[in-house]
Order: sequence, then C-alpha cells, then structure tokens
Amino acid sequence: MKPSLSSCEGRCPIPGGVAIGGSVEVPPSKSLTQRFLNLALLARQPVVLVGPLRSDDTKLFAEALSRAGHEVSLDDDAMGLRPGAIPDSGDLYCGNNGTMLRFLTASLTATPGLWQLDGSDRLRQRPLGPLVDALCSLGARIEYLEQEGFAPLRISGGTLEGGCAEIDARQSSQFASAILMAATGAKKPVELRVRSLASAPYVDLTLDTLERFQATIDSPDESTWKISPGSLQGGEWTMEGDYSAAAYPAAAAALAGGSVRLHGVSPDSKQGDRKFMQVLARMGARVEWHSGVLQVSGTSTLRSIEVDLADMPDQVPTLAALAPFASGTTSIENVPHLRIKESDRLAAMSTELRRLGADLVELPDGLKIRGCWAEGPVPAGETEVETYGDHRIAMSLALCGLRRPGVIVKDPEVVAKSYPGFWRDLEGLIAG
Repeated sequence: MKPSLSSCEGRCPIPGGVAIGGSVEVPPSKSLTQRFLNLALLARQPVVLVGPLRSDDTKLFAEALSRAGHEVSLDDDAMGLRPGAIPDSGDLYCGNNGTMLRFLTASLTATPGLWQLDGSDRLRQRPLGPLVDALCSLGARIEYLEQEGFAPLRISGGTLEGGCAEIDARQSSQFASAILMAATGAKKPVELRVRSLASAPYVDLTLDTLERFQATIDSPDESTWKISPGSLQGGEWTMEGDYSAAAYPAAAAALAGGSVRLHGVSPDSKQGDRKFMQVLARMGARVEWHSGVLQVSGTSTLRSIEVDLADMPDQVPTLAALAPFASGTTSIENVPHLRIKESDRLAAMSTELRRLGADLVELPDGLKIRGCWAEGPVPAGETEVETYGDHRIAMSLALCGLRRPGVIVKDPEVVAKSYPGFWRDLEGLIAG
C-alpha cells in the first residue's frame, strides 16, 4: 500500500527504508517572488509576475500590497500588480515572514502614508535595530511601539530623504537588500556601505532583480553601493524555480538512493542555494544536467564534509539531516545568524536529531554531527519530532525519516510557508 503523505494533518509518519525516484517540478523561487513584489510597491508601475510562488509568505506580501493601494489580480499562471490610490494609513501584518518585515520596514519609508507593521510572536523576536538605525540616518521616521529594536513599528511614509548610511548586516543580509531597494524611492541619492555581510548571495540576487527593473546603481567597491532614486520600470517577468526548495528532493535522492529529475531550476541562477548541489556532490551524490534538467542520483555511501554555510544558511537543516548517515564527522560552520530565523535552527536540529538517536555537538555557530548511522545500526521505533513552526525543520526531518524508520513529523502544515506541495512531491518520489 502506498504511503499517504499529502493528506497528513497534525502528524505525518514518514515511510522509512524506501528508495525514491521520479521528477519534481520545482516550485517558483520565494526569494525572487518577494523581491519582485517589494519592487512593484516601490516602482508604482504595472508589473506582471508569470508563475510566482503561491505560498503563505507570498500571499501575506500580496495582501500587504493590496492594503497599500495596489490592485492585485490572480489567474492560473500569473499575478498582476497595478498601482492605485495610496491610502492615508494602513496596518500591515507579516505573519512569520521575516523577509517581508525587513523589506517593508524600508520600503514603507518611501511610500506616503502612516503605516503600522507587525507580525507573529516569533517575528516580534527577530531583530530590526540595525536596519531601523540605518534608515533613520537617511531621514526616515520610524517608531518602536513596544520593545526597542523589534516589531511592531509605526512608519511615517515618504520620509526617506537620502544621503550616506552604513549598516552591519552580520545578522541578516535582508537589512542590506531592504535599503538597496527602498533607496530607489528616496528623495535624493543614497550611498550604502555594508559591513560584516551574512548570506552575501542574497544581496547579489537583490541587485540582479533591481537591474531587471532598470534601477541605476553604481558600486565603487565590493561593500559600497550608490543608488539613484526614481529609476524603476515595470514589466513582465517569469519566476525561476527555487533552489532552496529543490534542495529537499535532491537531498532525498542523495540519502535514500535512486534518481530525481528537477525541472524549472536554472544552471545560471543567482540564487545562493544553487551551490548546495556542489555540497551534495562532495558527499558522493551524482549531480548532472541533461537537456536543461538537473538530475541528482544517490550512491551507496555518503561522505562527511566540513563546510562553511554562511552563504547558504537555509540549507543547514538539510545537511544536518544527511550528516548522521555520512561516514566520518560532518562539521557545519559560521552560521550564528541561524539562531534568529523562524526558529533557532541550530538548537532545533540538535534537539530533534538527538531525539532520533543521533550523536552531535551543538556549537554557538554551527554543528558537528558524527556519522553514527553510517558506521552502526540505524535506530528504529516510532518517534515524534517537533517542527517549531519552521518549514525548513519539518522538511529536513522528513528527509531523515526516509532512512531512520519510525519518524513522525508534527505539524506538517508548516511547509506551506515556502513549499506547499512538499508532501505531495515527496509522496510522488517514494511511489516512483
């Protein structure tokens, strides 16, 4: 009898000891969809997104644009965004969408009106101080309504003047991306200097998206950008597949054996998580392109690696799920910013992998995980694992369950934040 994952509610038992195979149409990029939505707000020109991601996060962002005066239309394949009358004020809710919170904190300073910005309890714990300080140095008026440095905020729109700002982006690259985009709506040019940048490829992705909107940006050195206001142009764009999402079926093939074909991702993508395929290759998986389709195939054994994932923090839980099955000790380094994501992802993966019987050490900025299940028996027995309201923890622990029998993932619905079809796709690969 085939396992049923796509209909799970509340708890999802993962069928262990299975091989996988088949094809996955990779969902559209969440990072790109949200950047395009944010720039549509700033450009105030008609924008059409062909094949955008439709997930909990992007729905929240589109609803915010609607509240900020945009007409949002949806059909089967596209989302249309057309500027309308901007209201005098508005309350915008970000849920647990940290990207949306950071981007709108900046973009609303360039959007006339009085805005209140808030989110879930967890989102209220995610830092905003460096971003707000930098925006205020450019003339923006932002008030903390409760705890300093955190949401909720009251933002006086249309106050972003311009000038020079410096920001420490070690906690989040989104601080830099938010200002780079908002600066296109400032009254005067902006010069932004960035120190201690985490997850640098996400800033490259932002700059690439700004280029598509014909923004005028100069970079005299690798940590300084000069942005001219009023240069954004609307248009129509097609969203490419999401490498962050593609990592899960790719890792499933590497772990469980078999071969997975991934449709919709680009070999030339600016997405930083594209390099996770190189991580899988280093561990022993076969990664190949065939007529524009990425194919990942597993081998009989996985090798441990030492890797700095500062530029790919979203893939730390994915790699952590593979590590107990890889011979040797896997070392994941330089990701302290992972503690302020949707959950403390280092603590979450450490706790749940130990619950399943893995042997690891949690460090302030990473994990060391011994390949105990490559070198000895894999434990069995029904074990429920927590997801902490975090989509990436849920998907990563599901991978672990493909080889460790008895894993039950609680609250499987959290994957809707970024990959609503995850359980359907995983079920299809198991059936394949």
